[in-house]
Amino acid sequence: MKWIYHEPDSSAIRDIEEELGLLPSIASVLVKSGYGRVADAEKFLTPKLSHVLDPFLVPNLEAAANRIVKAIDRRERISICGDYDVDGVTSTTLLVSILRQFGLSPDFFIPRRKDEGYGMSPEIVKRILSHGVPELFLALDCGTNATEEVRTFRELGCDAIIVDHHRSKTTAQPDAILVNPNSAFAAAPEFSALCTAGLIFKVIHGVLKLLRSRNDERAFKIVLKEYLDLVAMGTITDISPLVGENRTMTWFGLKQLRNTKREGLKALVAASNIADTADILPVDVSHRIGPRINASGRLADASLPVEMFLCSDAAKCRRYADELNEMNRNRQEIERAAFEEALAQVKEYGTARNALLACGNWHTGVVGIIAGKLARMFNRPCIVLGIEGKLAKGSGRSVEGVNLIEVLKPFGDEILEAWGGHPMAVGVTVEVARVGKLRELFDKSVGEFQAANDGEFPEENLEIAAWLKTADLTSELFDQIAKLYPFGEGNPEPVFGLRNVAMPAGAIKFGEENFRFQLVLPSLSRLGVVAWHKAAAIPPAGMKVDLAMKLAWNNYNGRKYLQAELVDWRPAQAQ
Repeated sequence: MKWIYHEPDSSAIRDIEEELGLLPSIASVLVKSGYGRVADAEKFLTPKLSHVLDPFLVPNLEAAANRIVKAIDRRERISICGDYDVDGVTSTTLLVSILRQFGLSPDFFIPRRKDEGYGMSPEIVKRILSHGVPELFLALDCGTNATEEVRTFRELGCDAIIVDHHRSKTTAQPDAILVNPNSAFAAAPEFSALCTAGLIFKVIHGVLKLLRSRNDERAFKIVLKEYLDLVAMGTITDISPLVGENRTMTWFGLKQLRNTKREGLKALVAASNIADTADILPVDVSHRIGPRINASGRLADASLPVEMFLCSDAAKCRRYADELNEMNRNRQEIERAAFEEALAQVKEYGTARNALLACGNWHTGVVGIIAGKLARMFNRPCIVLGIEGKLAKGSGRSVEGVNLIEVLKPFGDEILEAWGGHPMAVGVTVEVARVGKLRELFDKSVGEFQAANDGEFPEENLEIAAWLKTADLTSELFDQIAKLYPFGEGNPEPVFGLRNVAMPAGAIKFGEENFRFQLVLPSLSRLGVVAWHKAAAIPPAGMKVDLAMKLAWNNYNGRKYLQAELVDWRPAQAQ
């Protein structure tokens, strides 16, 4: 890692320190994050629901809200198709929950990954229509590029609404009310960071505004912020930037998640081994709750978590959560075996290529996770495919600076059966016979993209937020770091540096790759430091080192402890 430190504006730090009563290191983090004005820093530190913008500023959203109100008035038959990831599941749950509040009973469908593929495929359309032709059809977290499938509904006389955040990859506009700030047909860069759960929340906000404007009593009974638990889950797991109104909705959503009224969510939080006394953090959602929801979509039927979130029977919800737990364990075992095979394959073909591709008899529900691991491991874009008959289906994951949509555009429609997604993550389907050709074109296109953008794969940089002394490591510092939560995409957890520290004796290795040690602080307290995946290079006791660490309170058995995570270390540098 290349350690980088940028000296921030000292006058801005001083102003924020004095006006907001913050430590210099925390003021420095705020200034470096773009909150150099006192008013901006204060707004960041004290989120308010009033910071959520008017929903009707989103293109086409008012038309969508009006059409939903019309469906409520006429008690129309509604069918909803949501994607099978957490964003799709939470979006579907949100909309179904609200429509039920108005006496409707919408049908909802989540694609069965193995049989129906990704998004709005012809197969999922057939299943939806087998239950009857709706008067209003909604596609959530999918549908932007499904022009033919949407046309099928329109030809049967259905109105259609698409709420999505995936980018357009065709020049054909779907025949529907399209709420998608990332689509060429409804572009709104100021809302581009919203995932579908965030967009559905705004659609619902719009519906309630319309109904309240005509004094509909049912609309006034709905407490909108109680739905932010679902928005937070979709936002975090879809790696949406935690800035602006995304941060506001996630900040309130995580608090709502801890106090959720949903029996299904209570059961899932308990099954995820999250302590009752601790705040729920983004890492809990991304590493504990999210994988359990995703496991059903990867291995079975993602309708299960939607059913669980809509269920009010606590005992039944616990059974649902236990089932998701078991699926997640199975997913982990399948993933572990497939990862080892994929790793061996990319090493055989060579990891110094511009891009990596692996293909094997692997469950398509785990290939995206494996692609992400390999991309991070070798700092290269990676596609991993699972073979299903004559087709290989899978996912691609990218690295900083490489846009997969742009990489696939030159050849995607020519050799791929289907493809689409985000700059950092795509889904692809290709004939098995053409996997070799895909590997060749993918590698070539990534190389050309890099050359055109005047760059090579950058060395991973480690940004030091502020340099501290051991005397600075106080409970006040840890309290103020907590004010910067929630951390995630767009609001990374700050890494603090300590210079010229004598490595203490007694470092303890645990697990295969981890170690921990303790620093004695001037206050006579101790700071526990844990180092994940770094046991191969433990600094010898007494060696003078610089430490780069993340700092946070650790809640355990109802007590709080100072704790640090070692991000990197290096021999002490001369000043």
